[in-house]
Amino acid sequence: MADRQTVPPEPITAADGTPLKKKLAQALFRSRVRAASLVLPLFAFIMASFVIPIIALMWQGVYNDTFSSYTPNLTEQLKVWDGINDPDEVMYAALVADLKTASADRTIGRIATRVNQEFPGTRSLFTRTARKAKNLKPPFKDSVIKASKKWDNIEVWRAMKITSQDLTPGFYATALDGRYTVDQGFISQDENRQIYVKLFWRTMMISATVMGLCLLLGYPVAYLLATLPLRTSNLLMIMVLLPFWTSLLVRTTAWIAILQSQGVINDLMVYVGITADDARFSLIYNMTGTIIAMTHILLPFMILPLYSVMKTIPPSYMRAARSLGATPTTAFIKVYMPQTIPGIGAGGLLVFILAIGYYITPALVGGQDGQLISNMIAYHMQKSLNWSLAAALGGILLAGVLLLYWAYDRVVGIDNMKLG
Repeated sequence: MADRQTVPPEPITAADGTPLKKKLAQALFRSRVRAASLVLPLFAFIMASFVIPIIALMWQGVYNDTFSSYTPNLTEQLKVWDGINDPDEVMYAALVADLKTASADRTIGRIATRVNQEFPGTRSLFTRTARKAKNLKPPFKDSVIKASKKWDNIEVWRAMKITSQDLTPGFYATALDGRYTVDQGFISQDENRQIYVKLFWRTMMISATVMGLCLLLGYPVAYLLATLPLRTSNLLMIMVLLPFWTSLLVRTTAWIAILQSQGVINDLMVYVGITADDARFSLIYNMTGTIIAMTHILLPFMILPLYSVMKTIPPSYMRAARSLGATPTTAFIKVYMPQTIPGIGAGGLLVFILAIGYYITPALVGGQDGQLISNMIAYHMQKSLNWSLAAALGGILLAGVLLLYWAYDRVVGIDNMKLG
């Protein structure tokens, strides 16, 4: 019997002769393009309002070309200077030339501010010397030092060498209570100038305290909402959502009226005899006021994720545990509470992240002891105008949030997060 050759089957084709498999691939591609076009506006909005600003923030923290832009001659000389030997006549000549130009262009203030950020106390040195620059004659080293003996301090020149570098770790060093130097690299600031790390720790501590208080207060409320009849729970839910319908500024101002020395709480404690009229408690413009106000404001953000998880837990689980001999406390701890962990994690993460970036409430009720790192970022953005340092502080705060997010993913799991 002759061997039969296997003939491959002909592909199924459409009416126009195109293979059906190819037609299907083309149709799927077009559907994907249409689906992508629908989400393209959202993607562009997220990129423009979230991703690009964060990238710009991180870049601003390591890049600053103010000094090099306005002092091109001096910058070229500082690049080849070793930072050890005394500046020579050429460097002083470049300094005088750039000071004359900056004085004429009225940019000396920006130069002085930039150097002052690295070496405090030099702003007046630059502005005063710039006014005399047009009268300075060679040899420039002698005439500049004669104008101000501070120019003979090599630390001033080292600070200028650092500021002449467009890419610099100096702002992140400052944000970590350090200082970046030419010869020693990163060194710690004097103890009396170390403020940022302390503020970071205070921010983390207050945020963790607020998160714990919100969990302690919000868990029973969420449980009550999930177990009450629908009509009653809806009425209580309106009370939970009511703060969202009130301005944040109004709520914070209300706490000022309640917590101040002549406020409602102190008057009540004096009336019932808890404290004397001349020994009223200090509940405002300190850390206590910050914690109380922030706990009240952020409490709904803990209740809602907990409620959404508790609502999905069948009541039959608790009844089954009771029928098997468990006490109400044992049944709640071993059966009910473990099922609410996704809600606890989601609410805790949400409250903590919102708390570490809060600004208005600590600014109004915090006083000196209740200020957070967000208030220092706002100060550098609005008053000192040191945007690079503000960006560095914000970058460190962002890194802390990402680290917290990573830890949550490792311990609880992002897939287990439930917000609704």
